Amino acid sequence: MLTTVRNEVSSTAMAIAILAGAAFNAAPATADNARWGAGYFPNVALTTQDGMEVRFYDDLVKGKIVAINLIYTTCKYACPLETARLTQVAKLLGDRMGRDIYFYSISIDPEHDTPQVLKAYAEKYQVGPGWLFLTGNKSEIDAISKKLGLYSVPDPSNPDGHTPMLLIGNEETAQWMRISAMDNPKFMSRTIGDWLNSWQTAKKPTKSYSDVPDFKLDEGAYMFRNHCAACHTIGRGERFGPDLAGVTARRDRDWLARFIVDPEAVRAAKDATALALREKYQQVVMPSLDLGPHDATVLIDYIERQTLAAAAAPAAPSAVTAPAPPTANLKPMVDAYLRIQRALNADDPTGIAADARTIAAAASTLGVGAPPVLAPAGDLENATTLAAARAAFGRTGDAIIAYAKASGVAFEADVKIAYCPMANKRWLQRGGVVQNPFYGKSMSDCGRIEGASADEQK
Repeated sequence: MLTTVRNEVSSTAMAIAILAGAAFNAAPATADNARWGAGYFPNVALTTQDGMEVRFYDDLVKGKIVAINLIYTTCKYACPLETARLTQVAKLLGDRMGRDIYFYSISIDPEHDTPQVLKAYAEKYQVGPGWLFLTGNKSEIDAISKKLGLYSVPDPSNPDGHTPMLLIGNEETAQWMRISAMDNPKFMSRTIGDWLNSWQTAKKPTKSYSDVPDFKLDEGAYMFRNHCAACHTIGRGERFGPDLAGVTARRDRDWLARFIVDPEAVRAAKDATALALREKYQQVVMPSLDLGPHDATVLIDYIERQTLAAAAAPAAPSAVTAPAPPTANLKPMVDAYLRIQRALNADDPTGIAADARTIAAAASTLGVGAPPVLAPAGDLENATTLAAARAAFGRTGDAIIAYAKASGVAFEADVKIAYCPMANKRWLQRGGVVQNPFYGKSMSDCGRIEGASADEQK
């Protein structure tokens, strides 16, 4: 495995060197792109996840920097990891997404992947501006994929159905390149963001290369970053999958190893834990990563080391050794959370970002209890739609409630926990009249106050 890792590191270094050399020969912005322009790309009609009809060349490719891959929403192998990895790349590209850089994920299963299905899929991965999911006519999608060099001949022995490759290019300068959609996110964002526009927007290095520290390979850290970090964190809250902090205490090591090596076989065996995870995270299921028993052991050991390191880090005094007034600990965070709850109940996003920052600032004083709150609070601050805000709000509330329960800290007397069976969500609110933040004005009274009688909720 170590030899493989070294080879991969060397390959990445070689790729960077090739890109650096290619930059000197890259076509200028006024390059003649007749060979790779309108006469080359099919200009067929596709439909976005929002039901809008677009032309592949005229609307999607012409004059743009693009990254294009093929997916299908029922994929259990490469697609979930591909999409999760590209969300990391999109975050690194920041506000350039939708301004001068665009991502396109085209379904190879258009019969199933309707705009509605693609929209739900995009929402699960919290896709932001500048990234379209597209469907259309099967034969025309095949024609596009063949022109792009992404087509795979159907192979019954390959359950994945396609190769996880990403075509990146700048139509205006006729620079095109095919890379792995599973590559290092920083490498991909640098390639898309800097190489494709001939390094015009590249940031100048702030340190000399002579100051770079000696490279020391931690095999577990390398494997986690390349195989797991797109969907998981260790102690920083849930992403598309569960937070893995403490997983070696919650799960049997043999079970973890079997699930890492062949998650599909574990699910096929009707394993209760695996099925519960699939139900909770819906289509964002653990994909098959082609890892072996040794790889699984390395990953499990790394996760355990990271969990222990976090537990050993200096923390705020515990309630046992130095009890703190319950409301003094949680009041600033809960007050900000409750303002967001009322805003979402009123379908009004005003002030949500500021209150999310207040939650994060207050949570940072909780020591080891902070990480599970910080990650969803950050997502809440950056939410651009009410739907995204509600999803992040749900995770934030879960983290706050879990912290209070684990630490034994009580909320103020008039702060109640409410639950909506339809949304399968809990939240905090003041008073006994249900104010549902997940449905807002459309179904404000959907739910119940936990622990209250029917008469108390009238």
